[in-house]
Amino acid sequence: MKKLFQYGWDMYKKHEEGINYLIFGFLAFVLNYVLYFIFESLLHMNYMLATAFSWVLTVVFAYWTNHTFVFKSKNEGASGLFKEFASFISARIATELLELLLMYLMVDLAGINSYIAKLVGQTIVIITNYVLSKIWIFKEK
Repeated sequence: MKKLFQYGWDMYKKHEEGINYLIFGFLAFVLNYVLYFIFESLLHMNYMLATAFSWVLTVVFAYWTNHTFVFKSKNEGASGLFKEFASFISARIATELLELLLMYLMVDLAGINSYIAKLVGQTIVIITNYVLSKIWIFKEK
């Protein structure tokens, strides 16, 4: 049992960034989806507005987890953190626009259920966010 635990720990350490991104990306996805459900179903918002509001709240959570646990950013001080956060927000705005476009294409043009469209859109966005975070926002200096 000790060897199995050690093997699991070694694999985690070897792939820590990717595993942490999957964990916190999944949590961000769940948060986004739950907020979307609340805004769209319970508060009866238009699906586009619900998508935008759920994004705003989720992006703050995503920045904190990516900065702290996934990429373990060494940026400190107001200037460094502001630049990093601005880059993060810029990338997230781009992927949110992508998600809104995907939602429009799938829901309005293709007639796909908005919850299924949200799932597909979020999957594409999560992958795109990781790539942008890795090569642009939290790249090692």
